[in-house]
Amino acid sequence: MSPIGITALNEVRLRLRRMSTLAALLAVVALCWIAIADPADGVTMMVIDKKRVLYTSQALAFGSAHIAGMLLGLAGFYLLRGRVADDLQSGMGAVIGATGASNALLVFGRWLGGAGYLMLFVFAYLGSTLVLHALRGEGAIELPVYLQTYALLLLPIISYAAACAVLFDNIGPLVGKRGDVLFFFLWCMQFGALVGVTESPGAVWPMLLDFSGLSVAVTTLREHFETTSFVLGRSAFDPAGATLLIPASLWTFKAWAIRTATLLLSMLLLVPATLFFHRYSPDRVRPRAARGNRLLALANRMLHPVALAVRPLPGLAMRVPGFAGEVLAEVALVLSMSPSAALALTAGSVAAVLVSPGALPGVMTAGVACWGLIACGIAPRDWQNGADAMTGVLPGGVMRRYLRQWAASLVLALPLAVVALRWTADAPVRAAAGLAGLLALASAASLLGGLTRGARLFLALFLFTWYIALNSPKEATLDLVGFNGSANAGSVAAWALAGCLAWAVGLACSRWRGA
Repeated sequence: MSPIGITALNEVRLRLRRMSTLAALLAVVALCWIAIADPADGVTMMVIDKKRVLYTSQALAFGSAHIAGMLLGLAGFYLLRGRVADDLQSGMGAVIGATGASNALLVFGRWLGGAGYLMLFVFAYLGSTLVLHALRGEGAIELPVYLQTYALLLLPIISYAAACAVLFDNIGPLVGKRGDVLFFFLWCMQFGALVGVTESPGAVWPMLLDFSGLSVAVTTLREHFETTSFVLGRSAFDPAGATLLIPASLWTFKAWAIRTATLLLSMLLLVPATLFFHRYSPDRVRPRAARGNRLLALANRMLHPVALAVRPLPGLAMRVPGFAGEVLAEVALVLSMSPSAALALTAGSVAAVLVSPGALPGVMTAGVACWGLIACGIAPRDWQNGADAMTGVLPGGVMRRYLRQWAASLVLALPLAVVALRWTADAPVRAAAGLAGLLALASAASLLGGLTRGARLFLALFLFTWYIALNSPKEATLDLVGFNGSANAGSVAAWALAGCLAWAVGLACSRWRGA
């Protein structure tokens, strides 16, 4: 095999061995089965001109590819990230940096391996969709139709996610969490292409920058059916009403040309990835020290009072006996390592107590996003810093470690709990939704962080759900912590049950891994 082939195959093998692959696949399959509802229940996946679209191969391929594209565009990046940290931790970074392989070979090989890994992910997802078609479909399974639709909608987003992962890993300041947050905003910005196409129907350039393919799909449907009245996603319909058929030959030459151009644009990201590849040089892998970066130095000076305020916490944790002292020590460690987290916790606490009732949903929305960025790194921290063996032999072992890290994530969510308690008098269901959602999110962070020994899978799924929930304010199930005010007793019970199950599974996995 060629060096590029060896590099790509190695990338695929390393990622297929991770638990995050299975967890992400189960998540996207579950989302697909939930979104493509059974018409027998009075809910359908797509409505055009108030007519239900029949579940043919093209319709199910369209819907399932749209769901996979939205999630893979975000989760795919986080699944592919972290190879630099792995190489540095294992010592392979120095070996790779000293080889005679060119930057272009290493960059292209990693991009090809990442894209190949996501393609295997898509094929597994396709298998699940075919099973769904066999159960809920309304026509024969046409595999070529599925393959064409998946290729048109998913290849550009797969290439884009892989290219961004390589690019961000090759630029020192973007290796860490700052790169993760930056990509999330880039992912959100691409949906602005749909707005551009809606306001300027003849414009093509917004579709070129839409790696998700949503704008191309919407434009194709609009041109074919000559209407702007359609709903993508779970929607009720009239069982006695008319139905509509999406033809197998839906995609036009224009759509293929636009998606091909988008695919090529995504590959252009490999050029700066090659030019700025740090080559595992110690002075380029990590951001420069504060004295060499004026902005970072200014930020540190501004946060210095916060760091001083956190200093007494470790000593206080030593004086608090029992499990409570251990939890306080975890919280102190999180806040000491990240003064910005301490600042966010302080600001959130003040806002939760002082703002008017009308501003509480905004505090909850912003607060849960900040909390997710903080809590995602608690469970995998010991493993990432080589301290898992040491903390695992402390009294209580790995199970007690799991419990105190889970409890620490809940303590860091206390400002959000205050917001939920303020809702108790006027909206008790909303308050219960806030508490149940915090329980579920904290349990999910501990479970996924322990299983994958990384923060990115939970972060990807959390940010994706948070974004979808903000754009679906009437969906009770998606009202994570009550910020939309649409939660009901059923959704509260479901989130509470999910939180308890995730907590139990995480505890069992901790015991299994520590055995």
